[in-house]
Amino acid sequence: MTAVLLAGGRVVDPATGTDRVADILIRGGTVAEILDPGTTPPADATVVDVAGKIVGPGFIDLHSHVHSIAGQRLQAMDGVTTALDLEMGLSPVEKAYADAAAQGRPLHYGFSASWLLARAVVLSGRTADADPFGGLDILSDRAWLGDSSPAQLARWLGILESELADGALGIGVLMGYAPETDPAEFRAVARLAASAGAPTFTHVREIVESNPATPVDGTLEVARSAMEFGGAAHHCHVNSTSRRHIDRTLSTIETARAGGAGITVEAYPYGAGSTGIGAAFLAPEALPAWQLTPQSLVLVATGERIRDEAHLRHVRATDPGALCIVEFLDERDERDAARLRASLAFPDSIVASDSMHVIWPDGSTDSREWPLPPGGQTHPRTAGTFAKSLRLMVRERGLWTWLEAFRRCSYLPARLLDGVAPAATRKGRLTAGADADIVVIDPDTITDRATYLDPTRPSLGVAHLLVAGEFVVRDGDIVENAYPGRGLRGEPR
Repeated sequence: MTAVLLAGGRVVDPATGTDRVADILIRGGTVAEILDPGTTPPADATVVDVAGKIVGPGFIDLHSHVHSIAGQRLQAMDGVTTALDLEMGLSPVEKAYADAAAQGRPLHYGFSASWLLARAVVLSGRTADADPFGGLDILSDRAWLGDSSPAQLARWLGILESELADGALGIGVLMGYAPETDPAEFRAVARLAASAGAPTFTHVREIVESNPATPVDGTLEVARSAMEFGGAAHHCHVNSTSRRHIDRTLSTIETARAGGAGITVEAYPYGAGSTGIGAAFLAPEALPAWQLTPQSLVLVATGERIRDEAHLRHVRATDPGALCIVEFLDERDERDAARLRASLAFPDSIVASDSMHVIWPDGSTDSREWPLPPGGQTHPRTAGTFAKSLRLMVRERGLWTWLEAFRRCSYLPARLLDGVAPAATRKGRLTAGADADIVVIDPDTITDRATYLDPTRPSLGVAHLLVAGEFVVRDGDIVENAYPGRGLRGEPR
């Protein structure tokens, strides 16, 4: 069995607090030993000199919608070794795992049970086929947006329970897309998840500042459910759902934690999000509450900015699944930039990308070519979330040490999954016996390069990336025939 020795790097392990120069011996997809620098390597070891580089556990993205080789390669260049779709999820999860395995993946992958799709099967008569690219038009389907009868509620809760039994990593809840539904339904989901020992991953419904008539403040709803049922509740992209009210929502979370709630948060370092233009909160009449106008929306496929209310209504009616960029903060304004940093700096805040797949002008959503074919469109966070976070928080602002950066990008996301997926216990750490999912970073050059106009430019500064001990990035570029990714499954329950 051929071994790899990463020699002379600065090894950063957030699990033990280690930050020292050492050699790492990798064998059979596992970290075999951490050795003092200069130790004579085994005769069968391929030695890779990583002196002057930072070596740590690969980043674990809890919120990735790429579902493609092209998208995962962009994430690999950003330091990600495990890309999980936990906010929305796919259904049925058994088919989602089987499809990914059949196609091949550069990175590890996994899925939650999808609250949206379970409701859509029952309330809208939809068929769930684990298609990650074909269903965004559902966001404007009024049938699934309403309340459920007791019988309907029981049916779709049963679907979620079955998905957990099939290995889903938790329950993904897009509450923000059905913000007027009965809070009792969300409580039922939180109760189910807690009883199964599985986390919830929630895009919260509107906060009171955006809609004083909301049935319950979105952040408070997640916090209360975590306190009541004792489960693990994850608050997705707190920056985009809070916008300019981030101080208040983070205070709500801090208070809930102090009261014993098991609530975690994630953030990404961008002032714009991305979703289907048919989403309820992008209706013309809803935009003012978000401090948005139609001109705040840009269509991903064409780069066209929405001109006015009539244009918005037309696109929502004719192509409700069209991906769009939603500009909710102005990163050029120091006050808004400070809000983004606050969401990242919040204690134990996890970095997660909310990355989207790449779309080409011919409508295709994947490619095995590298570099990627020209003309692909996506959100820049697909290619740059982790490098941008490191640039902002470590290199430029000094708000995180390298140890803290790996804790937020690798260790904390893995620990959120320990209880539902035993295999997660070997991830997010760099000790003997850990999975050899490793990123090697040039600390002087790590930076994002993707922009809203050029969103598929890979990040710079990831020198090497190993997934299950196999190089996916080597010497700063993709290894084109590497597909070592495997499914991270929940334990049947």
